[in-house]
Amino acid sequence: MDFEGEIGLVIGEEAKHVQRGEAWSVVAGVAPVNDVTARDLQRSDSQWSRAKGFDTFCALGEMTPLAEVDRAELTVTTTVNGRERQRGSIGEMIFSPPVVIEYVTRFMTLEPGDLVATGTPAGVGPLRDGDIVEVSIGGAGSVTNGVRAV
Repeated sequence: MDFEGEIGLVIGEEAKHVQRGEAWSVVAGVAPVNDVTARDLQRSDSQWSRAKGFDTFCALGEMTPLAEVDRAELTVTTTVNGRERQRGSIGEMIFSPPVVIEYVTRFMTLEPGDLVATGTPAGVGPLRDGDIVEVSIGGAGSVTNGVRAV
């Protein structure tokens, strides 16, 4: 299992065929996400649902309303056992949130409350039993989750 700290976009209104220039208007807020992934299953399955869909995967923090954040300054930081493992700003993303929303809404309708995870910065790594992961978005909260082998 690997951690993947991400900026989550919480959708605020129905969104279909949204143009890039209008994409932020459908976002209600941002939330920190740990998009946990079972890498072995991601490699072996032709579809990623199982690798990302186990109970307790996708730890999600509270949403901060978009009006309360400086979206140009959003940065996601991930620590494991207190040690920083990832840091990435919105300006460093390969695909910006407006590009992601434009693409996704070409083939699916997003509904209020839907979450769009925006991708993870460099530094993804494995988790072990007993690890504590914290994903934070500067100025927009954090989510902490423990790891337990089952």
